[in-house]
Amino acid sequence: MSTKILVVDDDPDILEAISLILEAHGYKIVAARDGIEALNKLKEEKPDLMILDLLMPRLDGFGVCKELKDPRWAKYAHIPIIILSSVRQDASKRRYELETGVQLDVDDYVEKPIEHTVLLERIEKVLKKIGKT
Repeated sequence: MSTKILVVDDDPDILEAISLILEAHGYKIVAARDGIEALNKLKEEKPDLMILDLLMPRLDGFGVCKELKDPRWAKYAHIPIIILSSVRQDASKRRYELETGVQLDVDDYVEKPIEHTVLLERIEKVLKKIGKT
């Protein structure tokens, strides 16, 4: 059974590029264009991993992370998250912690522009950690 990855980004070009790269490496891709769609797909598809953009309309990546802390989402809390951001990791974490008073509990960061070899390495590292490789 192939690993299912939920890719969340409002930029259709980035969404397509990541999907093509990951599908070429045997991953099954589920795409979402904002946080609300991401949460719906999380319930429907139950992915093994989520790649989440921070800056999106409707509900951004910060909002998704905050929502997943809610006990109603407890059965999805084990799904690892790799943050995709054009914002530096430290700035992203600080903004989230200031806004929510909660630590941004994600498994890894990949900065845009995305270096696909780095993305693949990070995905494999996270999947190995959860025993999915």
